[in-house]
Formats: sequence, C-alpha cells, structure tokens
Amino acid sequence: MLSQMLLGLVLLAYQGQKPGELKKERPQATTSDKEAVPPEEDTEIANEDFSFNPLQSKHELERGEFYEKTKKNFRAAANRYIRATKFNDGNSEAWLKLGEAEEKLHDTKAAADAYKKYLDIEPQGKKAADVKKRLDKLKTGA
Repeated sequence: MLSQMLLGLVLLAYQGQKPGELKKERPQATTSDKEAVPPEEDTEIANEDFSFNPLQSKHELERGEFYEKTKKNFRAAANRYIRATKFNDGNSEAWLKLGEAEEKLHDTKAAADAYKKYLDIEPQGKKAADVKKRLDKLKTGA
C-alpha cells in the first residue's frame, strides 16, 4: 500500500503535478469545414519533397481508396489523393477520385477544380462524359 502511494507521488512529480492538483486539460481546438492539419513535428516530413514519383503517387491513391471505401473517411481520402497529385500531376485517376471525395465533403469548388484538371488530362477518357455531367451539375448547384 505504501509502495503504491510512493509510486503515485513519483508519477505525479514526473508529470509536473502536485498532489491534489487536477490534471490540466488540453485547450479545445476550433473546428472548421475542413479539419486543420497540426504542424508536423518531424521536420523531415514537414519539408517533404514532392518531386515526380509515379510509384509514390500510385501508393497514395491506393491509401486514399482504402480510407474512402473501408473507413468512410472522405477527408483522409481527399488528403491522400492530393498527395498523389503532388507526386504525379498527370495522375488522372487521382484527380477524379479527389473530385469525388471533395463532392462528398460538400466542397463544390474543390470538386469542380479537380474535375476540370481531370478533363484537362483526359478530355476523351472513359469517364469524361460522366465527369462533364458532374461538373455541369456542380455549376448549376443542383
């Protein structure tokens, strides 16, 4: 019993608290339409180089599809699709998926921009007609 009390006091001292003092709560972050991304603590990741890398782009696309289909987390999926486009600006599938994810997040401007970029890359692609219809729907606000 005495050893447990001593252990508790040691832990409180280690955490910078005094006995009887309540644990300080973290300040609540304000929320917005899009989740704020906290600053990266690892400086190597924070200053990541997005040079042309089609393999990494494909990997990010696959991760985005995982978040979208399995987790139903469209914000995380959209972030992965954005990363995929940074590694390969010509990845039309990533632009298409980004548009779809942004549309599900009700960000019509971002969705329209992504769809336009898809049409710039593949104006005669298999899904171009469907994307044009979606783009017209976004412009009319229907």
